[in-house]
Amino acid sequence: MTVLVRDLRPDVPADAEGFARVRRLALPYILFTPDSVRHTAAHVHPAARFRPLVAEEDGEIIGTAQVHLIHDSPEPGQGALNVYVRPDRTGRGAGRLLARVAEEYLADLGATRLLAWALDEPANRSFAERHGYRPGRSAHFLRLGLGHGTLPPLPQAPAGVELRTAADFAADPRPLFELDAETVRDEPGDVDTEFTDYDAWVEEVWHHPLLNRELTVVVCAGGRPVAFTVAYTDGGTRYSTAMTGTVRTHRGRGLAKLAKLHSLHRARAAGLTEAFTGNDTGNEPMIAINKRLGYDFCAREVRYIRDVG
Repeated sequence: MTVLVRDLRPDVPADAEGFARVRRLALPYILFTPDSVRHTAAHVHPAARFRPLVAEEDGEIIGTAQVHLIHDSPEPGQGALNVYVRPDRTGRGAGRLLARVAEEYLADLGATRLLAWALDEPANRSFAERHGYRPGRSAHFLRLGLGHGTLPPLPQAPAGVELRTAADFAADPRPLFELDAETVRDEPGDVDTEFTDYDAWVEEVWHHPLLNRELTVVVCAGGRPVAFTVAYTDGGTRYSTAMTGTVRTHRGRGLAKLAKLHSLHRARAAGLTEAFTGNDTGNEPMIAINKRLGYDFCAREVRYIRDVG
């Protein structure tokens, strides 16, 4: 059987479903649906030159790659490729072909530094090192079962603090953009990120089909959002927090934990049974919060780096 690599056709239902299926099987700790695949393909910032790829064998999608320039970093020339193959379809050359097409595409765009996430497993480490990548930062995926009723009780909000949801900002989400932009600058990692394009953020983030505005909890002080946790749901029983942060002026008051705990209680009340989150290995304050909330490590991911050109 021959494996072929081609561009994803996001408007073809079988393509979007196949892409989402591969990602769910290979990386079950991040929520993916056909709708989210279509949305990402349509709304990633044009400067990213986003190119989703699929590896196909006998008409079946068995591997995927998300390929793009890291346009929102102040350091130019960085490209990302995240390659995943169905665990029951490895050894057919799909990963190698996807990586080669992705690398050639990014090189043509002028990328001189390539970054790729991979689960910290022997086969993945060997694959990355054979292709000239070196390990960089690492991150953990964490899981929490919501059905067993062991969430810590809800504390009272501190004086002067109000809890709201993203749904309360439906008429004007700009304050949440500003909060997101401020907190992302301090997120640990090997790539600095800056959010400067509000309209692009609205299209890509605010209108994301998995964003659950009722479960996204925002902590306000003095009428201004100062902390939040962003919640995603997949239309089934799974829930994920994509970002939790507090502005510098309000750190050390437990506001991030407050937001996340309220979101988890809301998620459990809504019938969701499984919660996921992720933390950079060096983000000890957030890891400590998640452990106190009951999360356990379930997988580790490594960012591999290759300098080219």
